[in-house]
Amino acid sequence: MDVGSARVDIGAILRGARCAARLTQAQVGQACGYSASAVSRIESGRMRLDHAALVRFAAFLHLPLDRLIATPVPGGPMVDTVECPSGEEDAVRRRELLTGALAAGTTAVVGTAPAGAASGPFDPAAGLEDALFRLPSAAPVSPARLVQQAAAARSDFCAARYTSLGRALPGLLAAASATRDASSGRAREQVSMVLARAYVLAAELALKQHNDAAWVAADRALAAARASGHPVPIGESSRVLAITMRRSGRCPAAVRLLTQEAADLDVDRSSTGAVRTTLLLTAAYTAATSRDRATALGLLDEAQEETERRQAVPGLFTVDASQTQVDVYRIGVLNALGTPDEGVKVAARLNIDRMPTAERRARAWTDTARMWHALGDHPQTFAALRKVEQEAPQEARRPALRALTADLLYLPARVPGVREFAARTGALPS
Repeated sequence: MDVGSARVDIGAILRGARCAARLTQAQVGQACGYSASAVSRIESGRMRLDHAALVRFAAFLHLPLDRLIATPVPGGPMVDTVECPSGEEDAVRRRELLTGALAAGTTAVVGTAPAGAASGPFDPAAGLEDALFRLPSAAPVSPARLVQQAAAARSDFCAARYTSLGRALPGLLAAASATRDASSGRAREQVSMVLARAYVLAAELALKQHNDAAWVAADRALAAARASGHPVPIGESSRVLAITMRRSGRCPAAVRLLTQEAADLDVDRSSTGAVRTTLLLTAAYTAATSRDRATALGLLDEAQEETERRQAVPGLFTVDASQTQVDVYRIGVLNALGTPDEGVKVAARLNIDRMPTAERRARAWTDTARMWHALGDHPQTFAALRKVEQEAPQEARRPALRALTADLLYLPARVPGVREFAARTGALPS
């Protein structure tokens, strides 16, 4: 939107600051929650930033926020300006705290920790990129042993033990790859399914940390899944690949991928029908992020109908197909569409305790926190964030959660307990 009559070339300012700091688009994107290609589109004026994203970029690149709001340019590709809270003191405090909140991202890029930081950067996916491009040496293992290792990794993910998962994944991927290469026939197909799921977990972990390694992991997951010939891991892999596409701004293509894969699944079989439901839910949220309300709500309703037709059964490797999960996605969709008020009734009937894993419960509380934050109910936002921490402490340290926590610190009216929470979760140096 316009602020008075001034418009600014935000992309050019961000590009200049990035180049001056000798950072790549991938490094900036990783710290701020975008892919390198998305940063490229932002810098060229082809992609807009909302206010929350704008302040993250400003803090990471050490730019005064008012420079991105009040600097008119005579021509060239334009990105709409955004309003920021009034008050010089509040603006100064916002910039200082944002810098602290994103210090972990800065550390990951330049290798220096902020003074006084108690626990340093939290990035369980930090070593994943190297492992993806050069797997450790490993000998083949028995398929039964491989299934055990994959189950243990899945347990780490479901319990939101991301540090443990990040340590285990390189060895699991290496063992699964070596075992697949040494197998043939049906055994090779079975091991390919395990390998696909290991790459799905790698993609999920990278996505949580806004790490571009998710692209590589998701692509390899889908290749291994198709080699297995099994529709369930194909659906699982398609989902994480579509999320990487959405993160880079390719929402229509991601929706097409998800709906096409969903159409190929047999709705009458319990396992593939459940996977189809979860693909539709992801497609609904993806459509919502591009503000396609009709498509998003239509896909949600279709997933709802399929859930009502069968008893709750496991869906994907990491996501269940249940009425509660549909409700959580509905809240997320309504948040993305800019109508969080419509999600209040959904949240009122939501029983998050019914969700089967800590990771899913924490994600449900995250969507609830975002809903209350968009509605301006900051005590409710903080209460939901505390639920995230109770369910899964490492989930509360994700970049997206740190940014949301940091935003509560900038309010003129203080929310009791937020500063201590921010210090615990890495949103504020201790």
